Amino acid sequence: MSFISPAHLLLISVAAIWGFAFVAQSAGMDYLGPHSFNAARFILGALSLVPLWILMGKQRLPQGKTLLYGGILAGSVMFAGFSFQQIGLLYTTAGNAGFITSMYIVLVPIAGIFLGQATNMNTWIGVVLAVIGLYYLSIGPDLKIGYGDLLELIGAFFWTAHVIIIGWLSRKVDAIGLSITQFMVAAVWATGAAMLYETPVLGDFQAAWLPLLYAGIASSGIACTLQIIAQRKVEPSTTALILSMEALFAVLGGWLLLGEHIGIKELIGCSLMLAGMVVSQWPAKRKRQLAAQS
Repeated sequence: MSFISPAHLLLISVAAIWGFAFVAQSAGMDYLGPHSFNAARFILGALSLVPLWILMGKQRLPQGKTLLYGGILAGSVMFAGFSFQQIGLLYTTAGNAGFITSMYIVLVPIAGIFLGQATNMNTWIGVVLAVIGLYYLSIGPDLKIGYGDLLELIGAFFWTAHVIIIGWLSRKVDAIGLSITQFMVAAVWATGAAMLYETPVLGDFQAAWLPLLYAGIASSGIACTLQIIAQRKVEPSTTALILSMEALFAVLGGWLLLGEHIGIKELIGCSLMLAGMVVSQWPAKRKRQLAAQS
């Protein structure tokens, strides 16, 4: 029996999409400022989901104040996380951004303790393995925290909050409706910031059409909705651990698309990250199997 469930596979797919998005985000800022890029991607993310939301019809979960207020909260936190991430990419590499953003795998279970959530030893072992793996992937002995890295680290705190918020909302509201709502809220914030701090023109958006399509439809519309669906069956700490694999895919994307080198050190990091994911999943699955056999 496999100990990787469909929900886990969805989250791994999300991590892959997000990892390769770091390449698209870096490329997009050759033409657009960070807030302008984010505003466009959020709008595309929301629009790409409207047809699916309409097709769902009566299959949609009930809408109400929980969706509205939850969407406002999730969208505001998402805007902050993406803003720090996108601005940080102006001053650091995609690989560093992927690594530092993924540090929320440590912050989520710590935050869970203050929220009264149980965190077992197996999760912590998985977290430790994943963090060591991330170190091997991205960090050298002479690491210095630059301005861009600091912005990415601040953003990691907002991604921590977003994982926890989505973990709570995903069991209460319609996934597609929540995705659209949070993207619309984030788009309003990003548009306001772009008008205040940037001077985008139509030609800039046209020049960045390919990165925007990937970031807006694949990374935003598709991936964030898959995240919400998957988190209905996966606890926040485990979700954060699996989604941290986006750092692995960010490095892979750099290798495939930017010609960056992957050596033995990076391969060790990938192996440790995968080991961390397996360790975090194995005990719970084994308990269920033993219960079924008794």
